[in-house]
Amino acid sequence: MRGFATASVVIAFGLAMWGCGGSGYSSGTGNATSPTPPSGSGVVTINVVAINGAQSFSPNPATVPAGQMVVWHNVDNITHHVVLNDRSVDTGDLPAGTSSQPMAIGGSGGGQYHCSIHPVMVGSINQDTSSSSPCQGQYCP
Repeated sequence: MRGFATASVVIAFGLAMWGCGGSGYSSGTGNATSPTPPSGSGVVTINVVAINGAQSFSPNPATVPAGQMVVWHNVDNITHHVVLNDRSVDTGDLPAGTSSQPMAIGGSGGGQYHCSIHPVMVGSINQDTSSSSPCQGQYCP
């Protein structure tokens, strides 16, 4: 009877630990389908999601209206370091949960970028240089 009670406790403990454990397959906790929306201050946020090739950033590609700044926010649980391929932008190290300073994207219309720590992480920015719809009507210049 004593052996049965001990075995029952061990099994119950094992099931409790199994039920509380994670899968361990993901390096990040971000959700690639829910990017952080642009804030009202003219800043577009790109989330650093996980080490997953072209799916490492969200949104990817990011469309940034001309004149808006970009912030990279690390929603992964490890440090990343985002650099534009032309080296015009460098976030420095971004520990888990932190954001870069707002950064201007050069006038070249955007560009390709990557994580210098994890080079398989790649992304791109398309700069939207189109203006609003042309003025129509008698009050247009």
